[in-house]
Amino acid sequence: MALKLSDLSVLAYANNFTLWHYTTEDDAVTTANYFDNAADMMNVNDLIIANVDTDGVSPVTKFYIVTDITSGAVTIAVYA
Repeated sequence: MALKLSDLSVLAYANNFTLWHYTTEDDAVTTANYFDNAADMMNVNDLIIANVDTDGVSPVTKFYIVTDITSGAVTIAVYA
């Protein structure tokens, strides 16, 4: 599946930092190019709280950080 912009919401914004919330039935939000449609809205070091696999057997909430945005490609990693 792909990112649905309608399921991506801003929770807080300050000083070029955004805290996002995303909910999805997908279980593969870390795949390459998943968040590319939001590249023009995101910044490196933004955080995403994601409710993942919401229709599956193992729904989880994970925190991700935007690690890179290059030429419209968004890279995220699990926030540790």
